[in-house]
Amino acid sequence: MNRFTGISGCVAALLAVALGAFGAHALKDALLETGKTEVWRTAVDYQMWHSLALLLIASLGSGGWLMRASSILFLVGIVFFSGSLYWLALDGPNWLGPITPIGGLAFIVGWLLLAIGFIKTKSKQT
Repeated sequence: MNRFTGISGCVAALLAVALGAFGAHALKDALLETGKTEVWRTAVDYQMWHSLALLLIASLGSGGWLMRASSILFLVGIVFFSGSLYWLALDGPNWLGPITPIGGLAFIVGWLLLAIGFIKTKSKQT
């Protein structure tokens, strides 16, 4: 799982940088015209932060099921939250709007599980 999580974090971070540059250059006029620049930027920001979180989890080694669940939720969040925002910024269908909060909830639960994982790890060491 650590290898998969690490590779996933690297790929997601790479895509965040590429999509950020793509939005800032190739899509700049289109995003400005539709007023969706901030939507695109939010998608990139959340993707990058959660890519870094995946790399943190991968660097911890075997963290048990809480860490694995957290990494899966971060991946789900990137796809649902950031993915739906990218699509909406490109004038995708409005039915994608309700998908965004599902990704946000995945991020929130992922952080909660990660915190619990740290708490349990710390209590085992003392």
